[in-house]
Amino acid sequence: MNERSEFISKRRGGGWALSGLAWIVGILFVLPVVWMLLTSFHSEEDAAKNPPDLGAPLTLDGYRSFFDTGPWPSIANSLTASILSTALVILLAFPAAYALSIRPVRKWTDVLFFFLSTKMLPVVAGLLPIYLFAQSVGFLDNIWLLIILYTSMNLPIAVWMLRSFLSEVPVEILEAASVDGANLTRTLRSVVAPVVTPGIASAALICFIFSWNELLFARVLTGTVAQTAPVFLTGFVTSQGLFLAKVCAASIVVSLPVLIAGFAAQDKLVQGLSLGAVK
Repeated sequence: MNERSEFISKRRGGGWALSGLAWIVGILFVLPVVWMLLTSFHSEEDAAKNPPDLGAPLTLDGYRSFFDTGPWPSIANSLTASILSTALVILLAFPAAYALSIRPVRKWTDVLFFFLSTKMLPVVAGLLPIYLFAQSVGFLDNIWLLIILYTSMNLPIAVWMLRSFLSEVPVEILEAASVDGANLTRTLRSVVAPVVTPGIASAALICFIFSWNELLFARVLTGTVAQTAPVFLTGFVTSQGLFLAKVCAASIVVSLPVLIAGFAAQDKLVQGLSLGAVK
């Protein structure tokens, strides 16, 4: 009895230790965001102080200055490119993942490796050919070019993620749908999709975040018409210096769509990322 009590006390102690470690790691991750949020409410003079003054008066000057620069076209371009590319990725990746998991094609492992191999090439290595091609067809500074690029960039990730989710779908419900006369399109839409909704949500959210935060292609291939929010943020680093409060305010505003999407799909994201983790 004493050995069992000692074992339980050790487990509780280990649980408290892990909980404390998790809180420390969480605080370390959140601290820079909290610091950026606090700096965004300071004046430029207070934000530039070293060491920083935590008790400095709060102001909205940084946000006013940011909105006076007219960020809405860039934010709209980011939303357009991220949402449309994510929708295209899910529409293409879902049937592909179905073919590679529930109804596997021949040499499906080679197909998966091909998808993965597309992520092995550094993005900057393909930048020049893409730029020359876009220039030759008159596609520079065009939002549709970014949509196509973001779709191709995120498609392998979505296929790999959705395949692991679809492999957990019970075969019995597919057989029941087949007996009831459901065709492939009806099976995907009415039977498979509701079962793997958390996986679809998590894949869509990750693709949306990757598209929203992408900078390299948007910086090189766009100018003023198709400029995205990350490119707009780089304009605050000028020869006059770095306006810290304004940059922090701009970063907070630009991060809001991703934060809102993350909180809205939080439960689906947790379910989707944990789906298939235990066989």
